Amino acid sequence: MDYDDLLTLTAELLMEYPDVRARISSALRYIMVDEYQDTNKVQAEMVRLLCEVHGNVMAVGDDAQSIYSFRGADYRNILNFPKQFANCRIIKLEENYRSTSRILELTNAVIAQAKEKFAKRLYTTTKLDGDYPAIVHAPNEMFQSKFIAQRILELREEGIALNQMAVLMRNSRDSFDLELELRRRNIPFVKYGGQKITEAAHIKDFVAYLKLLHNPKDVLSWNRILKLLPGIGPKTAQDITEWIKTAPDPYRVDTASLSPKYLEALRQLAELFATLTTRQSNLIDKAEKIYQYYLPLMRQCYFEDYPKRQKDLENFLAILLNYISLDELLADLALDPIDLSAMETKAVQKDEAPLVLSTIHSAKGLEWTAVFLINVLDGILPSRYAVGSAEQLDEELRLLYVALTRAKDYLYISYPIVCSGFAQEEYFGNPSRFLAALPEEVYEKLLLVKANTPPSALSAPARQLEKKKSASTQESNAQDDVPF
Repeated sequence: MDYDDLLTLTAELLMEYPDVRARISSALRYIMVDEYQDTNKVQAEMVRLLCEVHGNVMAVGDDAQSIYSFRGADYRNILNFPKQFANCRIIKLEENYRSTSRILELTNAVIAQAKEKFAKRLYTTTKLDGDYPAIVHAPNEMFQSKFIAQRILELREEGIALNQMAVLMRNSRDSFDLELELRRRNIPFVKYGGQKITEAAHIKDFVAYLKLLHNPKDVLSWNRILKLLPGIGPKTAQDITEWIKTAPDPYRVDTASLSPKYLEALRQLAELFATLTTRQSNLIDKAEKIYQYYLPLMRQCYFEDYPKRQKDLENFLAILLNYISLDELLADLALDPIDLSAMETKAVQKDEAPLVLSTIHSAKGLEWTAVFLINVLDGILPSRYAVGSAEQLDEELRLLYVALTRAKDYLYISYPIVCSGFAQEEYFGNPSRFLAALPEEVYEKLLLVKANTPPSALSAPARQLEKKKSASTQESNAQDDVPF
């Protein structure tokens, strides 16, 4: 039996045998359930049956933090609790000891948009005022990433440890661009709720092709991509890499003396490199040709979750739009070696506890001094899959609420105005409808601007950012800081 069987069979026992139900209910005189908003229908029914004799039941939970419907949780369990149990007393725990009053004002305004909820308003008596939460409008994802990395470094200079800061996101892939920027700034980080971009096998495969354009004698990369070909295992791949070490033209792998059954696959690989090395093209053009070649191989090698991996690759290609040259990209990736082991990761953490990158679902129940919530766009938060359902939109709103309430003192909510898509596609991003509904007095608006934008064309907050940027540039002479 698994855990689900234990639940369903116990519920059947209680429902079908009144004598057993009465005996157990009499023995368990007081029932208390924590995190009641995360219960499913079977669990809620079991609670009702277990306290049938005495009616002594206490449930602790927060309807505003019900975000696990995909695991079967039903937020209506906690909303219907007063109806299910006569003479129920509701005790609202509205005093908050975590966040500043200004952060709470914003979160109260967010959850007020929910259609179904218990009416409540969080407040604090110990952390009054503080900085306003900031909604950051970035020209594109690169600017968003640079702003976050720079602000993290500034907060660290002010005495806030990296592990007291977190970057939260709706989906694991939303942080790919930021991860590269953090590596560029030598900011150590750990990621929860998904792999780092360079730890995914399909991204390692893709980067191996790019690395061979830089160094055709890179036997580790050859070994990796050769084993993707049908019928070629570790022994054959090793034989080919031995030939490559002394070959005058390593890209002509089809000329290696091997069994004819490998010839067609090797010929196609040789044609790919011939195209990539003989034509004048930019990085993204080369990457797109590799993408088209690699897709069928990826489907064969990673059939079970091929669509997800394809989406990751498309996001990785969008990140490449920020790079002028292959050398620049590989230099950034080399700052955090792709084959970083778990032992090495632990060694980094001994030097300095790392920044946290996390999906919102993985962050529930945690807190940090400073929180950055990225890519708060319609289609991401709320998810494009939720916009047709009022119930699902409410859950997306609760997910936003959970993210915002992780912050203790500093909160930054950001989104890119222009987003990068696959095949050099760019499109305008719409800020989340949840942000559009917020009153302006509960947040500070920050507009990141590209250098050389005339001050007269900026809003007042943007002009302040431009002044701050100028002062920062004079102090650090950093050429790649965000203009803010």
